[in-house]
Amino acid sequence: QVQLVESGGGLVQPGGSLTLSCAASGFTLSSYTMDWYRQAPGKERELVARISSVGGVTNYADSVKGRFTISRDHAKNAVYLQMNSLKPEDTAVYYCHAPALWGQGTQVTVSS
Repeated sequence: QVQLVESGGGLVQPGGSLTLSCAASGFTLSSYTMDWYRQAPGKERELVARISSVGGVTNYADSVKGRFTISRDHAKNAVYLQMNSLKPEDTAVYYCHAPALWGQGTQVTVSS
């Protein structure tokens, strides 16, 4: 079965860190450009970070540059999003995305 499964979300205080994981099954993740998106209540889904299939080139939304890092592990067939210096405005459901495929999402809540 072709699917993406996210994990690692939760409640964290402002300034804290979380690492999200996205495990792929049914296909080889390294063959595709992979994205992390997020959607906050009442807002549109937005692209947060991208890692290319060739060369592992990364791109980030301006709002997370310098705080978030996307990476991939070929052996584990997974992609990660390391999130540091979290802010309340980072609160959202985070989704892993491959071409034509979405994960179910994982909730990240940044609050004191």
